[in-house]
Amino acid sequence: MGKAPSRLTLEDLQAPFLGAFLDNLESARANATRSRNLRLAAIRSFFRYIALEVPQYSGLIQRVIAIPNKRQPRPLVGFLTRPEIDALLAAPDRDTWLGRRNHALLLTVVQTGLRLSEITSIRRQDVGLDKGAHIRCEGKGRKERCTPLAKSTVVVLTAWIREQGDDGTRILFPAVRGCRLSADAVQHLVRKYVAVAQKTCASLADKRVSPHVLRHTTAMELLQSGVDRTLIALWLGHESVETTQIYLDANLAIKEEILAKTTPINARAGRYRPDDDLMAFLKGL
Repeated sequence: MGKAPSRLTLEDLQAPFLGAFLDNLESARANATRSRNLRLAAIRSFFRYIALEVPQYSGLIQRVIAIPNKRQPRPLVGFLTRPEIDALLAAPDRDTWLGRRNHALLLTVVQTGLRLSEITSIRRQDVGLDKGAHIRCEGKGRKERCTPLAKSTVVVLTAWIREQGDDGTRILFPAVRGCRLSADAVQHLVRKYVAVAQKTCASLADKRVSPHVLRHTTAMELLQSGVDRTLIALWLGHESVETTQIYLDANLAIKEEILAKTTPINARAGRYRPDDDLMAFLKGL
């Protein structure tokens, strides 16, 4: 438009113009459909706010809010199998401080299914290792929840906390300088150990593993163990039980059990038999 941002008015932000902007994100800037929809969500949020401030523009605002999301592919969620989990957990060198920290972190994430922001914010006082061992964390919407710990995780965390000292206010899995690990740092260490684990588990080479994939892995482990969807949602801190539907869609083992309970269709492989005219033609060649 050739205007400074301070000179823009609501009349400039018509629905066709914003639609062209969203299309340009995909065509000229190579944004994915998901990124396009995130930009649209931000635009809608702004226009819902100004609807209360300038109600005289309600017609323009409603047309902008009515811009639909663009449909996007919904691939199956990625997760690790048990051999892949074992290979990943064996990758850190536990003879070093970093290796012991990273092993304890990966084991805790795989067993509890905590989000990346949750695992990096846990302090030692949030971990209970006595009877009824658990981790307390603050999830989305500042909702606090407790997740039980398996015996193997308790053993590793007990040794790790004993090594770090008794200061309960310190971060459980700190950076080298003692501060909280960044999201990039956790993503980097996951990629690093996946690359190491590929040497003993070749199937990891075909998977894109991130901290959130480890959360999906926890859900799939629970689902394959026969845990009900409502309990999985409770374990992971989901707002709705419907969120766990993605794990049912990705679980091939459950679908194979369904197939085993059905009666297979009696279909036989056929064999082509040429007629006499075709055989006579071929013999005459």
